Amino acid sequence: MSQLILVNIPLTLLAGGAMGFVFILLKIPNGLRIGAMFGSALLSVFFNAAFMPPPARFFVQIVAGALIGCSMEKSDVKCLPLVIKPTIIMLGSFFVLNIGIGTLIHLISPIDLVTALMCVIPGGITDAPIVAAAMGADAPKVALAQLSRYILGVGVFPPMIFAYDNMRVKAAARTKSPVPPGKAVEDGAVKAGVSRDMKRVKSTVKSPAAFICTMAAAAAAGFAGDLSGVPAGSFLFSLVAVLVLRLTLDFAYLPPWVKKIALLVSGCYIGSAITMDDVRGFRFLALPVTLILAGYIINCFVTGKILSRGCGFTRKEGMLITTPAGASDIALSSADIGVENTPVIIIQIFRAVIAMALFPQIINFLAFIFG
Repeated sequence: MSQLILVNIPLTLLAGGAMGFVFILLKIPNGLRIGAMFGSALLSVFFNAAFMPPPARFFVQIVAGALIGCSMEKSDVKCLPLVIKPTIIMLGSFFVLNIGIGTLIHLISPIDLVTALMCVIPGGITDAPIVAAAMGADAPKVALAQLSRYILGVGVFPPMIFAYDNMRVKAAARTKSPVPPGKAVEDGAVKAGVSRDMKRVKSTVKSPAAFICTMAAAAAAGFAGDLSGVPAGSFLFSLVAVLVLRLTLDFAYLPPWVKKIALLVSGCYIGSAITMDDVRGFRFLALPVTLILAGYIINCFVTGKILSRGCGFTRKEGMLITTPAGASDIALSSADIGVENTPVIIIQIFRAVIAMALFPQIINFLAFIFG
């Protein structure tokens, strides 16, 4: 049996890596991880030959925590007084959406409560399924739901926001409005204290010593988190440890190849857990995914309007803040739709850190209370 496992592990990585490489060539966003998930899933479903050992999940959790910790900069903390109000509003809306849609999915489908809530969590497409697995949820279902959310955030939201804003501007021009809606909000931004000249100061530390120190801190904290009994403790503790290392000593760094390895292992770990029964059960995800996407679209318009009126952002900026995609994706998309406001990116980073550190703990507590 052990010899079979020794063959299956490299075979799983090979199948996942090959499909991930194909997805990268096709320029599919997050192609390495998605391709790895599909490649290992095909190996599992049709040949029952995919396998990834439990330590793989621990590795991915500590790297995912370290990556989010490294995403913060000291300059981001200095900007906190300027973005705390919109961040609270955004996180509040995401929390209501998470609990509301997640509970509804649980009530109308055979999906358990923890899985349903983790399907809606506004976290990372890489992090959420691994954290869900650590909490005992159905990771493949969470992965597919999060993939749908990610595709919506990257492929649909930016052009939708751009088209909607253009439509509003043209409507204002037809009515000969003396002050276009977007301009009024831009003026309000100065009153609200949201500086458009604010720049992120990125760390220049990229030494091997910083990398070793970062991995050592993440591994030690992750091991302590695993022993603590806290849900997804390895992820949470490694995130906090690297975040402290980054913000106090500015000595945290992970090279790009580490992230690529984590994406490959993460995709293979989730894909290898998919069976033919899971494939048959995915038909139950059609309605939940529809509810998730509809909820995020409605939240984009409603919360985006609140942010534009109450926090001094333009209409496009307010809607972009509520986009369910990663901070790096938002950074790439914002310029394409005419948004150049650093606080928008900083808020997205705070969302990624807080949502993945706090929301799973709340979900676990609710699941315990309601059984």
